Amino acid sequence: MQNAGSIAQVLLDDALDKPLDYRIPDHLQVVKGSRVHVPVRGSVRKATVVALPETSPYEKSLQPISELLAEKPYLLPETFQLAEWMSSYYVTPMRRILRLFLPTTIRKEMKQKEQFLISRDIPIKKLVDLSQKLALASPQQAKVLHVLLKRPKGILLTELLETASVSKSPVETLIKKKVLKCEKVVIDRSPTSEFSYFPTKPKVLSDEQTNAFDAITYSIDHNVFAPYLLHGITGSGKTEVYMQAITHARAAGKGVLMLVPEISLTSQTIERFKSRFDEPIGILHHRLSDGERTDVWRNIHQGNVKIVIGARSAIFSPIQNLGLILVDEEHEASYKQTDEMPCYHARDVAVMRAKLEKATVVLGSATPSLESYTNALEKKYSLLELKKRSANAKLPRVHIVDMKRAYEKAGGFTLFSEELIDGIKERYERGEQTLLFLNRRGYHSFQMCTKCEHIEKCPHCDISLTFHKNDNTLACHQCGHLVSPPPKKCSHCGEVAFIKMKGYGTEQIQKVLHALIKDIRTLRMDADTTRHKGSHDQLFKQFKAGKADVLIGTQMIAKGLHFPSVTLVGVINADTSIHIPDYRSCETVFQLITQVSGRSGRGALPGEVIIQTMLKDHFVLQTASKEDYHGFYNQESETRKLLSYPPFSQLAKCIISSEDETACTAFGEKLRAALLKHLPNAFEVYPLMPCGIARIKDRFRFKLVIKGAPISIFSRVLPRILPEIPKSIRLLIDIAPLSTL
Repeated sequence: MQNAGSIAQVLLDDALDKPLDYRIPDHLQVVKGSRVHVPVRGSVRKATVVALPETSPYEKSLQPISELLAEKPYLLPETFQLAEWMSSYYVTPMRRILRLFLPTTIRKEMKQKEQFLISRDIPIKKLVDLSQKLALASPQQAKVLHVLLKRPKGILLTELLETASVSKSPVETLIKKKVLKCEKVVIDRSPTSEFSYFPTKPKVLSDEQTNAFDAITYSIDHNVFAPYLLHGITGSGKTEVYMQAITHARAAGKGVLMLVPEISLTSQTIERFKSRFDEPIGILHHRLSDGERTDVWRNIHQGNVKIVIGARSAIFSPIQNLGLILVDEEHEASYKQTDEMPCYHARDVAVMRAKLEKATVVLGSATPSLESYTNALEKKYSLLELKKRSANAKLPRVHIVDMKRAYEKAGGFTLFSEELIDGIKERYERGEQTLLFLNRRGYHSFQMCTKCEHIEKCPHCDISLTFHKNDNTLACHQCGHLVSPPPKKCSHCGEVAFIKMKGYGTEQIQKVLHALIKDIRTLRMDADTTRHKGSHDQLFKQFKAGKADVLIGTQMIAKGLHFPSVTLVGVINADTSIHIPDYRSCETVFQLITQVSGRSGRGALPGEVIIQTMLKDHFVLQTASKEDYHGFYNQESETRKLLSYPPFSQLAKCIISSEDETACTAFGEKLRAALLKHLPNAFEVYPLMPCGIARIKDRFRFKLVIKGAPISIFSRVLPRILPEIPKSIRLLIDIAPLSTL
């Protein structure tokens, strides 16, 4: 391969957002995406080649590239195109985009893990005889040989020393005698290596599944970009369509990428996939160790792994000859990055990547986002529908319980209606399982003085502190600030007798349930119980194995999980998010309730759902209780159309933050004035307002919301008119935000 020219523009891994020009030595074959070492002010720095221009204004004084770090470029032409599109669309410097495609461990060239493998160097019969001879003469050496006899293919030195309970000395002696041999081996740290499952066979597809499968495989075979929306009710067998489509793509020699919204879904997805596909599967998510991530990425890049499963960042994996991208639960907010730039949406990036690589992309959901469903109605996506549950399973019976009447019956506030507690007892007695959903963790939501009505807030964030009884702390769920033990007097008026805890979370649900049903076994799944690596897997395995009668959790239990023994789902408080002042709040509630309801009755046993609410006649709850997506879509889309919100317009949001509130507002007003001057009249630039949480980690936060279409005009205009950003200011640009708060 010849160099396009003798000049390369490179982006350093750190410090500079602007590219630097270097001369390409004749002996190096450099292309876009190559990783190189370049000299910078007396030191050598790592960089990525981003362009190969014909000329440079500094041509006579250019320094040469020092070294090519890998023969094969880390970014293929198509993925480099994707990076360029993301940089432009999400208004983010290319250097930051490249960090997504090249994980930190890859940029730093983290070494492979090597260990010593000990194996026999003499025939097995001689080893047996020698082991017997050494039993009295050298017991330590005999122990080593005894372990080796059980491991004829060899054993890692560290494992050998631990198993035999010996030091290195007897092993070294046996190596010197040429009884054993020692060699260095590379250890694959990929997390798939620990999984082993019984193989399963493809299921017979229903007519609806067959129609979906045929459409998907037709576009795979014809190597064309084809976006599909697979709208299937909960339990309709979307996963089986995915797996058979993957089988078809792999038979055609094509790579496959599947995105799942939560780590909690990853292990269950892997379990299903490993039982079906007899080949390596790459897993990518943020809970991996550096070593695991490095080995998975390298295996994908080298072409050793052709099926990749992961959370949103997996969309950037260097999978070769990509033929199929699957985005499961495409409506999920966790596909959107919101805390740092680029604020990309993995679903939208998946569609663009499929377009650039002429691949098929399938967006699957029981409750599609309004944007995706509108795209399907407008024929931008092909709509595939699964309207029946697979294996003749029936949708669960749904009861909406009016909590106003429940409070009257109980003579005051109660967490559990009679209907729900009776339903839990009934399942407990029958040996069936229950899911209880409440999208709020902790024990109490806040601590309040009932005299002056002061609520204890985080000193660093504009948010109340949540009480966690197990730790006896008040905790901030934004910055992690802790107050332990909670104050016994009001920090505002100094009173002691009026301090009360208010609100409730998953922790309190668990305690109250144990008080109502003495011997019931419960598991709790929320951000507090899943902090550690592997905790999701452990909790799910325990519940699936029947070691608990009830699983209590936040939204992480609402998505895509399959527990055949769950016959009751209880939604403790369905009203939590309906009145949040955001255009997407009704959609979020509908999706959560429909998804969590779909966890019931997925096996042979009939399912039931009990929804507790103070708003029993609200259209969101009524349509969700019937899994009536079309009814919900029709009503919600009319409201969105009337107010000109997505999908009938496009949004961008600029978040300005600083420890200096005055500097924050001054820059915000300056930016707004520039936008009003340079954006077309069809765009609206709303007044500068505090964010939903006005202060986080001692930084004041203000927002500018921009509405108009196409939003790519805003993406092009902003870099040209952006005022100089003071050092005290951070600016976060969010294209197509999921919330206006």
